[in-house]
Amino acid sequence: MTKKVNTYELENIEHDTWRIFRIMSEFVNGFESMNDVNKAVTIFGSRCITEFSPIYHKAQQTAKKLSEKGYTIISGGGQGIMEAANRGAVEGKKGKSIGLNIVLPEKQPPNPYVKELLEFRYFFCRKVMFVKYAKAFIIFPGGFGTFDELFEVITLIQTHLVKKVPIILVDKEFWAGLDHWLHKVVKTHGCVFDEDIALYNLVDTPEEAVKIVEDFYNPKKSKAAKVAKVKKYNKIK
Repeated sequence: MTKKVNTYELENIEHDTWRIFRIMSEFVNGFESMNDVNKAVTIFGSRCITEFSPIYHKAQQTAKKLSEKGYTIISGGGQGIMEAANRGAVEGKKGKSIGLNIVLPEKQPPNPYVKELLEFRYFFCRKVMFVKYAKAFIIFPGGFGTFDELFEVITLIQTHLVKKVPIILVDKEFWAGLDHWLHKVVKTHGCVFDEDIALYNLVDTPEEAVKIVEDFYNPKKSKAAKVAKVKKYNKIK
């Protein structure tokens, strides 16, 4: 007896096969477009935060200070914190302003401060680009998408699949609940350890965030600055 072919299943297989080529094209385009990016910071955060928010201003200033030091700024390319990041990058002038936009049913237009735009249909392709070229991750308040990006980065570093780089959470008040839960609940159950929680830093200001990035990559310069500060203090005293 001949087995009846399920037309729906056949169509799905054909669609999945062609989808592989779309995925490949996103990776190829991403790698080729970002091949010359070697000093970048990825900034995550909510698209719902407006330019009238102090958090938007912090993200803008953080990106500006990093750009002034030659760092490329990578964002999700949309509105809110993403816009603030690209805006700061443009104002800082020395670093590129890159946006990795996602194509959604609810259209997310790229913000006007993106100077190099890549668009993705697949979140996982986009995430690879966020991570591959970043020397640090700075995370501002956000929702599920921001949490997803934060925990994926922490997991990749925790499991040694990518090199350790600074992970900085800005706005202690916003992140305090998560930090407390990780210490008092998750750690108590033995699901994470002190070294896992130590992978991220909590800060409140753009200056603190930038300093963590700079100290991580220029430890000798940081140490020399501290010694000079102590000598100056002792001299005054």
